[in-house]
Amino acid sequence: MGACIALLATIVATGSYPSGPKPAAALASSVPAARNLSLPQLVGQRVVYSYRGLTPPASLLARIRAGQAAGVVFFKGNIANERQLRAVTAELQRAALQSPVKLPLLLMTDQEGGLVRRLPGAPTLSEKQIGQSAEPATAARRAGHNAGLNLAGVGLNVNLAPVLDVYRTPGDFIDQYGRSYSDDPRLVSKLGAAFITAQQKAGVATVAKHFPGLGAASTNQNTDLRPVTLKQSLANLRAVDELPYPAAIKAQVSLVMVSWATYPALDAKRPAGLSPVVVKQELRGRLGFAGVTITDALGAGGLPKSDTIAERAVLAVRAGMDLLLCSNQRTRQGANAAGGLLAALRAHKISRVTFNESVDRVLALRAALAG
Repeated sequence: MGACIALLATIVATGSYPSGPKPAAALASSVPAARNLSLPQLVGQRVVYSYRGLTPPASLLARIRAGQAAGVVFFKGNIANERQLRAVTAELQRAALQSPVKLPLLLMTDQEGGLVRRLPGAPTLSEKQIGQSAEPATAARRAGHNAGLNLAGVGLNVNLAPVLDVYRTPGDFIDQYGRSYSDDPRLVSKLGAAFITAQQKAGVATVAKHFPGLGAASTNQNTDLRPVTLKQSLANLRAVDELPYPAAIKAQVSLVMVSWATYPALDAKRPAGLSPVVVKQELRGRLGFAGVTITDALGAGGLPKSDTIAERAVLAVRAGMDLLLCSNQRTRQGANAAGGLLAALRAHKISRVTFNESVDRVLALRAALAG
């Protein structure tokens, strides 16, 4: 996976595979460029769909075959057992290879460890248990490696983990479920990088979350349910919450998820995932992240209720988010997000240049995961 991530940077920079063996030998040609896709296909590369039940609906399979979906996120309600999930992921990837894009879908789930697992098995330890273990770095590497093997074994290629939030108070929002390695940002940095490196070597792309950090959130400050404002100073935000991200970037983390909390020290008006200041200036500009950005759930209660899913999708893309996570387990939400982007592109309300740049990043990641 490390070689695949290095390849990702080359593809994004040059628009083609480097000389030598291609990581996706089964592909008949190089990564398709955004400029060669139709508008519906272009828009589809920005959307991660979800669905209810154990069987993908015909409407989703049709979108995939048409090259109008980037990936699918799975929840417990989609999973009966390993055999069933393996059959579903194979069906989805067959549909993707029948599409004009002909690249693997991004098939993802939350397999953080401990209480937050969609699949049985690794990693069984929570991040907090890893951080408190006798040899935490070894435990983090083992967790990343085994998580990768577990997910890859059922056809999943992206893990929405690890959490890099640095908790502040025992029992707060992130700590209450053991989702933080530590209240020491240096230890979180070290263990997060160890998990990322090991998991990506096992062939599964990694999502570091929730930038710039939810560690200061109190017990009831859940962005899934309600708007959250975190008022730490800029100095504290950078010295504590953001500290693990340079190490994650150095470890070649594939994706970064941006939180839905609002951080007045950076942008008092907009949640982080809708803020160009947070995404373009802080994450990409100051920290130098060149990979794929992904939103938290687009239907989250932390976003303004006055905005429709279509409007949220447009705002997130304008802010610099590459992938939109539509995780309410209804394909309609993804369709609404795609419809909003399509209308905005046709009305020239979104830059086609930056839109294509995002699509090229997504296509390059999908190609890297074919290796």
